Amino acid sequence: EAGRLLVVREGAIVADRGAQAKAGARRASEPPLAAAMRNVHRPRVVPERRLSIEHRTRYLYDKPVERSSQVLRLTPVHDRLQSVRESAIELSVDGKFRDYDDVFGNRVRRVEIDTPYTELTIVARSVVDLLDTDPLSFRPLHKRWTIPLVWMPWQRHMLQPYLLPEELPDSELEELTEYAMSFVERNDYDLFDTLLDLNTTIYREYAYKQGTTTNYTTPFDVYTHRRGVCQDFANLFICLARLLSVPSRYVCGYVYTGPKHENKLQSEASHAWVQVYLPEVGWKGFDPTNGVMTQTDHVRVAVGRKRVDATPTAGVVFLGGGRETLSVDVRCDVIER
Repeated sequence: EAGRLLVVREGAIVADRGAQAKAGARRASEPPLAAAMRNVHRPRVVPERRLSIEHRTRYLYDKPVERSSQVLRLTPVHDRLQSVRESAIELSVDGKFRDYDDVFGNRVRRVEIDTPYTELTIVARSVVDLLDTDPLSFRPLHKRWTIPLVWMPWQRHMLQPYLLPEELPDSELEELTEYAMSFVERNDYDLFDTLLDLNTTIYREYAYKQGTTTNYTTPFDVYTHRRGVCQDFANLFICLARLLSVPSRYVCGYVYTGPKHENKLQSEASHAWVQVYLPEVGWKGFDPTNGVMTQTDHVRVAVGRKRVDATPTAGVVFLGGGRETLSVDVRCDVIER
């Protein structure tokens, strides 16, 4: 607007000066931090929720598969913030299976199939109580954490897998570090406000566009083109947080998007977000795709350093198969408690 100066550096608003041309524009005398944080989403306390989830994966092949193997991470996490009441996995083709916990604590099922097939359907059904009603419940005892975080040697050793950013050229990491530091500086080096600001900024300034990225898209690509899908935004958040020495991990699961109606066809998919480790608090979820902290809409299924550690289904065809067609449908519904 006339008489107003807006300074943007690498996607972050660093200064806003001049006339108040529209409702909600900040005064010229208002600190930059106040403008940056005004519209940052801070979660409110919500009631507990029980969800029913059905995850259906279907593989089709133009030639019979003679022998194959599947690794399935489809059992939701069971802990103090998420209670699994029921969980079952069914396959349309018989096979031998073994359940185990992987190094990240995910419940995994490995299936070996020797029966020939041209179609394989995997259906996972779960009922989960979601108990994370107040992700800011630590606030009464909150002391101000500032960046950079200082970890004891044994803490850094345990958190090391979640502190190493993706291997990228030095020039790209340097630019991403400058971008991450722009959030730190405009939030007066406060850790929690920086994370909230980063989460909200990715939600507002990056376009959700399917088909524009692949599994090989890097965080720098997402930062450069300002578009992607949930896994891309999660990867970018993780990379930026780790460059600030904030432990971060990739989360795969489901998100409840609202009531479903019988007369409306609704198809969803698995979702990806981030957990960061806060000192003396633990792992807290941030969903940059939706710009929120996770509460009772998000169902955690698997976690890891990156996407490959938490993939819901991963298969290997040892013999036969030909061309493959994959389809995935997920449905989440609220159950009255």
